[in-house]
Amino acid sequence: MNLPNTLTLIRILLIPVFVILIIDKSFWWALIVFALAGITDGIDGLIARITRQRTEMGAYLDPIADKLLLSAGFITLAIIEMIPGWLAVIVITRDMIILLGVSIMILTHSPPKIQPSLISKVTTSLQIATIILVLMVDYGTFFKHLATTAIYGATFFTMLSGAHYIYIGTRMLNQKK
Repeated sequence: MNLPNTLTLIRILLIPVFVILIIDKSFWWALIVFALAGITDGIDGLIARITRQRTEMGAYLDPIADKLLLSAGFITLAIIEMIPGWLAVIVITRDMIILLGVSIMILTHSPPKIQPSLISKVTTSLQIATIILVLMVDYGTFFKHLATTAIYGATFFTMLSGAHYIYIGTRMLNQKK
């Protein structure tokens, strides 16, 4: 267990705090915890690269922590009706498709290299922006309009990246035959 993996675990432990703050409608504090989780994500990657402490566990744990944090945010915000429920379903479905694809590849002895595509990076950025902006809607109509735009942008890119991963996964599995 090294420092980057410890920071990733801290990010996972922040998830219940984040969810509770949203449920309690303490959106400012939820935003701070979300930002703190994001900072730990950046720092753990930076430390792992600089100190050459990249581990296989970290390669799997880091994206899982990100998916858990984002999924928890989307589900909780949908439950309290701050985002449309269909968006939470789309985000979770895409993540389940990715998880299923990785599982199939591992089971067929073709474990994929964990490398997010450019579309996936844009998707993650839009999902993060959506959560941040939705938590800020009480701070003015500007944030409300931005949140609405982010919701539709995140929807589009989440569906696009899901289709892209299905395409890549299918190609990889067909090449192994």
